[in-house]
Amino acid sequence: MNKQIAGMVLASIAPAVQASLPDLAGTWTLVAADVQRPDGSIERDYGAAPKGRLAIDAQGRYTLQIFKAERPRFASADKTAGTSEELRAAVLGSSTHYGTVALEDGQLVFRIEAASFPNWEGTVQRRSFELHGDELRYRVPARPDGGVPISVWRRLP
Repeated sequence: MNKQIAGMVLASIAPAVQASLPDLAGTWTLVAADVQRPDGSIERDYGAAPKGRLAIDAQGRYTLQIFKAERPRFASADKTAGTSEELRAAVLGSSTHYGTVALEDGQLVFRIEAASFPNWEGTVQRRSFELHGDELRYRVPARPDGGVPISVWRRLP
């Protein structure tokens, strides 16, 4: 699909996306980033006090960042000089992506344009969710090990 056609498609769906997101638009702070294991147990996926932001505009564009608070600092001030262990902890201790999000068939649908995990780029992810007042909770698709990440966000004033 060329850029002109893609632009026309996006322009034609923008009003529908905008109309479907009035309750989600805004800035959210991460409350919890857990994972539910196949046996039903819940574990902290990004440590005891994860940090994160989710921003959604009225047109359905979003940006999302999640960070493990306990990520160790690099010994060097130059990140290109990081050790394998430091680089691994930095990558596994964060998750970021952006694109568009919409409500479709009772689910949040993320159309991911770019992500810290390159395999997600260009993908569409459907997530069951609950919205109670200023708390948004959703379940990410299951990982290969069967664990289901659960993100909980609180709307900022």
